[in-house]
Order: sequence, then structure tokens, then C-alpha cells
Amino acid sequence: MALALPASIPCDTPGGLVRVRVARHFVARARGLLSGPPLAADEALLIAPCSSIHTFGMVYPIDVIFLDRRARIVRVCACVPEGRVRLHWGAAAVVETRGGQAARYGLVAGTELSALRSELGSPWREFKRRILRSAASS
Repeated sequence: MALALPASIPCDTPGGLVRVRVARHFVARARGLLSGPPLAADEALLIAPCSSIHTFGMVYPIDVIFLDRRARIVRVCACVPEGRVRLHWGAAAVVETRGGQAARYGLVAGTELSALRSELGSPWREFKRRILRSAASS
């Protein structure tokens, strides 16, 4: 049974509009793109909070775009094939697209995806609060 993702957020990029779906819950973040049909050329998946991904079990290459807390791109890994791990220390979120789409949409380090900024604020802060509370109580 595939997990339904919410309606997409329109995100303006240098190369046009991309529909970004948000994986807000643990199960949706854990599954990522492993279940369901491949993304369309104008679709992406935002996983937040997230600073690392894997492509074990993927059947097509993906572009992995790491974002900071201000939704600015800090690293782009293009056409990551199956069976790989990618990470960026300090990243707040990851956007996954079909392989080659980051270049098509002009997504390079330094580009800000302001439409996604509101999605990064509260989940990341809440995650950090939980970690700090857990560490303080230990």
C-alpha cells in the first residue's frame, strides 16, 4: 500500500515551476521515492529534516539537492544511481528529483527555493528540540 503524499507546493526555479511534494511524517521520509510511480519531470519530493539519503532499491537515477535552513541549495548530486549514499553535513533538507532535472531547472549551489522555506522551519526546529531534550534527560 503506497503512502499518499499531500498536495504539491508550487516552487519557482530559474528553469520554471516544479511541483514539490513534502514527506512530513517519519514513514513518508523513510520511504522517500522507493514506493509508488517515478516522479514526473516537473515533480520533486522534499524530505525534511534530512541530511543524508540512500538509493538502495531505486530503479532509476535521481538528483539529490541538499538545502540549508533558509532553503538555499548547498549541494547538488546529479544522477545518483541505485545503491549509493549521499550526505551533506549540516543540511536541513533534501529535494529529490528524477535524474537530470536539477540541471534542467537551473538548480545549483546558492539558488534559493523560497517557496520551501516555510516547510523547513518548524519541522527542523522541532526535531532539534526533541534531540536536545533527549540528550538533557540522559
